[in-house]
Amino acid sequence: MNNKNNDRYFRLTSFYLAAFLFAKGMELVNIDKTNSRRSQFVFLDTPEREMFMQNFNYAVEDFSEVMVDARKLVMAIKTLKEKLYQEEF
Repeated sequence: MNNKNNDRYFRLTSFYLAAFLFAKGMELVNIDKTNSRRSQFVFLDTPEREMFMQNFNYAVEDFSEVMVDARKLVMAIKTLKEKLYQEEF
């Protein structure tokens, strides 16, 4: 992939941040499992991603932008785990 295409995607290894982003509606496009010790979650990047991450990491407790429906978060965690253990994405 060239750099222009790489700018379209955002990679991270934090499972719970990935679950949060997925629950917030970001599109998961791949899980890179080339490193057997640490998978990378690959999302289609959006302008909101930086704000989501900032809020997840640094917002005060009970900040409305960090709140997620518990069912969405549980479903995001289940979905990510299923995809992690699939042979192919």
